[in-house]
Amino acid sequence: MKENIIPLSLIPCGKSAKVKAITAEGTLRRRMLDLGLVIDTIVKSLRKSPSGDPTAYEIRGAVIALRSEEASKIMVEPL
Repeated sequence: MKENIIPLSLIPCGKSAKVKAITAEGTLRRRMLDLGLVIDTIVKSLRKSPSGDPTAYEIRGAVIALRSEEASKIMVEPL
């Protein structure tokens, strides 16, 4: 069965997803790993800012704001 893998930036507010890959490189990749974004981590999209970017995500109990440019480099499987 083929998995439905999409960028985190496409997850609607209120929905959760499981991290499957991080396509970022360098310091951005290191920052994402430091935030706890590792394979099989559950991430919940909480809300968008009034301007639409960034979006707040719950990651391992912490609320983190990611710009859509950053979130698009995190590949997830919707739950």
